Amino acid sequence: MTRSHHNPRGLHMTTARTLSETDTRSLIHPHTTIGRPAEPLIFERGEGALLWDVDGNEYIDGTCGLWQCPVGHGRRELADVAADQIAKLEFYSSFGDYSNTPSILLAERLLQLAPTGIERVFFTNGGSEGTESAIKLARLAHYNSGAPERTIILARTAGYHGMGGGSLAATGIDKLREGYGPLLPGVEFLGKPHGLTHGENATDILIAELEERIAQIGPQRIAAFIGEPVLGVGGMVPPPEGYWARVQEVLRKHGILLIADEIVTAFGRTGHWFACERFGIEPDLIVTAKGLSSGYVPMGAVLVSRRVLELADGALFLHGFTYNGHPVGAAVALANIEILEREGLLERAKGVGQRLLEALKPLEELDHVLEVRGVGMMLGIELDRDSSSVQAGARADGVVVRASGPSIVLSPPLVITEQQIDTLAQVLISHVKAAA
Repeated sequence: MTRSHHNPRGLHMTTARTLSETDTRSLIHPHTTIGRPAEPLIFERGEGALLWDVDGNEYIDGTCGLWQCPVGHGRRELADVAADQIAKLEFYSSFGDYSNTPSILLAERLLQLAPTGIERVFFTNGGSEGTESAIKLARLAHYNSGAPERTIILARTAGYHGMGGGSLAATGIDKLREGYGPLLPGVEFLGKPHGLTHGENATDILIAELEERIAQIGPQRIAAFIGEPVLGVGGMVPPPEGYWARVQEVLRKHGILLIADEIVTAFGRTGHWFACERFGIEPDLIVTAKGLSSGYVPMGAVLVSRRVLELADGALFLHGFTYNGHPVGAAVALANIEILEREGLLERAKGVGQRLLEALKPLEELDHVLEVRGVGMMLGIELDRDSSSVQAGARADGVVVRASGPSIVLSPPLVITEQQIDTLAQVLISHVKAAA
């Protein structure tokens, strides 16, 4: 890919160096070594699936940052909606019996889009808060219904659910939990739902493990099972055939609630409003964020089913966050949903995602490539080694992707053009081959 060095804002190199030095000195970046920061890549602006750094270099965004921008960067419409709402009412608490119009309208819209059985919405500021809220709701519902011993949460190896005390406890990636001491107790991990690990009989093996673990723990002690319909950070791993239908069957038999973590997968990423629709899941709780507002304003939600409402009926829910139901976030989310619908981006995710998958699939012929996989605009390339060199090489050639252990994970904006998809694929192919 030819890199553009045009400087759209007239910034000088001295400005870029000053920003880098200041940033390195004053910020602790997430997922970096404290006291030993690398020189940051500083983005200045974005448009669609493109980004430009402060030196004017152009990049194709292959990750949506952290999967949060399905409608693409630089949407003036969303900026205007935010400005209008700020001028009208920037914020007021939603605790107790206070509310605001945008959050009410957004809740109603989400209920129209949600899977069957969802009847209420609890707003958060993001995914980690959503996971915390869903776990607490599941436990409270059982407590209120006369089963206070139901506190255990089943989660999955390689699952990622956030970085809070409860959400990190439910995250099945050991490295992320190191050094933080005791987290939320009562989380039990199951195997990674991956055909590479378990072979053709993956679903049978995983369901047998689930049933055995429930029997060992005692079903009367288990509150909920939490899982991503498609593993995200864990490598963009689709479930084995029939996995979710059988998981649901087992859980319902034992009165265990199902929490679907759709923080990444909702709002078009898999070609549906919710991946639950794609896989026939009827969850008791759905956690979502990211694509809800395309990241223009921090916004998340927990969608609550009739079953949970019945179990929790009459319970005092002493839980919340300062910015619950933020009117600016809700207004932007409503406009974001309208863009997704108006521009047909859910269907586009299927078509453009398939184009990218087909372009990358021949990489499986290489000895060091174990699998190329994808659902909609969630794709992963799994190597037999660490993939960080591929990430670095692609970035040097103007394509931003994410290395997640042995996997390169991809989740471009749904507005990415076919030409940009083809360029992204060409750059990735060259660097995957070079990693041999």
